Amino acid sequence: MTLFRVAAAAAVAIPLVFGAALPADAQGIPKVQSPEEVGFLSTRLKRLSDRLNEGVKNNELPGAVVLIARNGKIVLFESYGFRDKDAKVAMTNDTIFRIASMTKPIVTLAAMMLMEEGKLTLADKVSMYIPAFAETKVAVQKKNADGTVEQVLEPQFRPMTVHDLMRHTSGLTYGAAGANPIKQSYLDMKVNDRKQTNAEMADKLAKLALLYQPGTTWEYSMSTDVLGRVVEVASGMPLDKFIEERITKPLKMGDTGFEASADKKARGAKPMKEGPKNEMPLIPDVTEKFTWRSGGGGMVSTAADYARFLQMFANGGQLDGVRLVSRKTIDLMTADALPPSIKMGADMFRFEALEPSASMGQGFGLGFAVRNVQGVNPLPGSPNDYYWGGAYGTYFWHDPRERMYVVFMMQSPQARLRYRYLMRDLVYQAMVN
Repeated sequence: MTLFRVAAAAAVAIPLVFGAALPADAQGIPKVQSPEEVGFLSTRLKRLSDRLNEGVKNNELPGAVVLIARNGKIVLFESYGFRDKDAKVAMTNDTIFRIASMTKPIVTLAAMMLMEEGKLTLADKVSMYIPAFAETKVAVQKKNADGTVEQVLEPQFRPMTVHDLMRHTSGLTYGAAGANPIKQSYLDMKVNDRKQTNAEMADKLAKLALLYQPGTTWEYSMSTDVLGRVVEVASGMPLDKFIEERITKPLKMGDTGFEASADKKARGAKPMKEGPKNEMPLIPDVTEKFTWRSGGGGMVSTAADYARFLQMFANGGQLDGVRLVSRKTIDLMTADALPPSIKMGADMFRFEALEPSASMGQGFGLGFAVRNVQGVNPLPGSPNDYYWGGAYGTYFWHDPRERMYVVFMMQSPQARLRYRYLMRDLVYQAMVN
């Protein structure tokens, strides 16, 4: 059996070990006898390992875990570098990461489960669950006769829907300091206060103006945070409890939640100092518990746990005899949900090759971006593959045409875009069948 795993020593250049048993934290997903069994070349996979080891050595990232699966079997499950570089603790496959926006697909799935139970529909107005949104206004720039521009408020042309929340066309945004008064208002209102409840968060947002009319513009936003509140209202359960009881427990994702238990603290990945000022990124410890259960970015997980989540998608909504949703629901989630008339928000160019725009050959489904065509995007992949990542560095994609998914876990905001590009290149170059 040819597999890859981390060496025991906390060395920077971690050698490849052949003939080792797969670690227990693969959690029941079968393993290949060799990468060649499912169309990968071991010699080419080594390029991926060599490049990550080089990145660790050059202080591009502290460490990472990579899991590649094809045809429902694990091809590669390997750790690189350090879980805690300052303490010289080696990365291991069971390391727990803050996954930030990789929370969004999990929360969107929760809402889709409620849809299948008749407790909500995607066409529902958000105000059915959070009444305050019925009165939310939209900010528009009005040019006066004297050439001056002022911001005025107008009603929603059509109500924000649950569908809008899932595909980020709600008109909501993320807070940011600067000239945009709507984004600044999010900071002023403290909409990211970790001591608030989801109900309090939603009520704050409903009092603020929308940046765009619902349905007109793709603007990455707190939409999935609001969706988390919709899940609470529709289910009658706190978001974290619903996800635990209905998703993570049935899928045996034992290390996935809104925080890790205290006894798992040592398994938490630590960032390193990075960026122009060589500063430590503000990534909470995986055991830190917050009142706010952020549906847009609050969860922790491992590579193996998230692989089980993706395997459920690959299987059409079920895993190990447990069905969470139907095949048609998976089809709906993984199709492009953006209309042809959609515009991109003014600063969505920051997503670069990952932007879900027609110019990048991509769109956005329900919880993640999707690829629509071959050849427009500079990154390798297939039409209908889907992906997303987290601000702290984690990333996944699933390529149904190639029957493959990849989970990449690290804690490095600075390196995240660069390594997402590299992972696409290095995985596909190793696939020869």
